[in-house]
Amino acid sequence: MLLNSGNDTVPGRYWHHLDDGRIQCDVCPRFCKLKDGQRGLCFVRARQDDQMVLTTWGRSSGFCIDPIEKKPLNHFLPGTPILSFGTAGCNLTCKFCQNHEISKARQMDKLGSLATPEMIAQTAKDHGCSAVAFTYNDPVIFLEYAVDVAQACRELGLRTVAVTAGYIGDKAREEFFRHMDAANVDLKGFTEDFYHKLCSAHLSDVLETLKYLKQETGVWFELTNLVIPGENDGDGEFDAMTNWVRENLGPDVPMHFTAFHPDWKMMDHPRTPPETLIRARDIAIKNGIRYPYVGNVHDKSASSTYCHGCGDLLIGRDWYQLSDWNLDAHGCCANCGTGCGGVFQSTPGTWGPKRLPVKLI
Repeated sequence: MLLNSGNDTVPGRYWHHLDDGRIQCDVCPRFCKLKDGQRGLCFVRARQDDQMVLTTWGRSSGFCIDPIEKKPLNHFLPGTPILSFGTAGCNLTCKFCQNHEISKARQMDKLGSLATPEMIAQTAKDHGCSAVAFTYNDPVIFLEYAVDVAQACRELGLRTVAVTAGYIGDKAREEFFRHMDAANVDLKGFTEDFYHKLCSAHLSDVLETLKYLKQETGVWFELTNLVIPGENDGDGEFDAMTNWVRENLGPDVPMHFTAFHPDWKMMDHPRTPPETLIRARDIAIKNGIRYPYVGNVHDKSASSTYCHGCGDLLIGRDWYQLSDWNLDAHGCCANCGTGCGGVFQSTPGTWGPKRLPVKLI
């Protein structure tokens, strides 16, 4: 397949030559080894003219302004709007992917017209957004484009958010997360068998990314665990996962246990019962996780934030609508003064549950 030679193809970073004449991509732990003209599993990184290139720079699958809670991020600028976009392709093969029309796309006509970093940043600012989110597909695979957009956003005083599976190589993760202000990382399961069978990946690489985020960066991050009946919904797995999070990342990292719905190659699995999510949340609380939530179901109580000092309600949520706000200007409980982990403004945003598709200026 011939590669596009237009403005959407740019030199890639993090690769090296092999002795057998191939080149190896080092962006993610898949380490695809390519002959001339071949693409990696992600489909968007390819070998061209004896170098690695990114074939989707400046191309998007669409833009939409969402509530930041939809990423999900409950402790990062609550109530504010965020401009969301993605490209095409993915470096995982998750059989349960709920964005497979984008992440598994193999046709460039899934992508829209040119969207430069400056255009994206200016559009976000003009619409009063707090940040820009790289989402819908994993931004790790379009690292060069994501970094360029993040730099343009920073020049306009905007933040950037990565919604990612955290499957990234050690050198690439240093640059990638240096330009991110926040992230939501999918911790898809907590066994090697789950990652191998359903994602063609390795749990250990994701855990290394999480430890790196905690120990080496100032990125605010939250975790999402999509709970799939019969696959990763056992009490033992919830117990092991939440204990690991508390011991390695600390008790203040929010965890979102979200409901699966049948999709792509897993149409034979049932939806996640709300009771399973509550069970996971209860185990997380027992193991010292201060901010566990349920997602993709309507449960105001289990979606709200409580003070770990006195137990008072800090942030009430009804789906994506904030219903209560009891934090002071310093992000502390208005009742007892205990700090709440997160990045907060002195007052909450008022965007609410609106979803607004936009075109770039």
